[in-house]
Amino acid sequence: MESLLHFDLIALVQTVGIIGIAAIIFAETGLLIGFFFPGDSLLFTAGFLASQGMFPIVLLVAVCFSAAVAGDSVGYAIGARLGPRIFTKEKSRLFRREHLERTKAFYARHGGKTIILARFIPIIRTFAPTLAGVGKMPYPTFLAYNMVGGFLWGVCVPLAGYFLGSAIPSVDKYLVPIVGGIIIVSLIPAIREYTRMRAGRT
Repeated sequence: MESLLHFDLIALVQTVGIIGIAAIIFAETGLLIGFFFPGDSLLFTAGFLASQGMFPIVLLVAVCFSAAVAGDSVGYAIGARLGPRIFTKEKSRLFRREHLERTKAFYARHGGKTIILARFIPIIRTFAPTLAGVGKMPYPTFLAYNMVGGFLWGVCVPLAGYFLGSAIPSVDKYLVPIVGGIIIVSLIPAIREYTRMRAGRT
């Protein structure tokens, strides 16, 4: 499993290059089909490989930041355009108008921190911007938080991989457990929220 994880990420980054990384980041944050992409670990691994001379780090973080912000903006646009059409059927179990109203109320109260924190939670980061669009979160407000989250995720995560790769000799030996730790840590908020919801139902 460790060798597979190591091979997949290293080989993926080496194969697709910076343009491919940008496309993956954009798809994960902007297109609803991108929820299965390994964003956190991919960014960290790309930063590590930049420390080994594969990419210029400035170019890498600039591209990742731009792709992350653009992806979220597209996700928002999809939600803003399709949301009102989807939630028009009063008898629909899934797309009820009351769900739309709840989404609006939620993003009015917690939209900012949701957009930022969602960056670090797999799957959630794919759907959060779309739901912000559905909930009619004001776009200037959304864009401001989108840029903050895009910087913390699309810039700081690759930089962490870059500086770790530069500071620790033979850090590639520890890359697999580091990436595994990133994946586990990124799943903790989702697991905690799921546990809280289960506890609230009992």
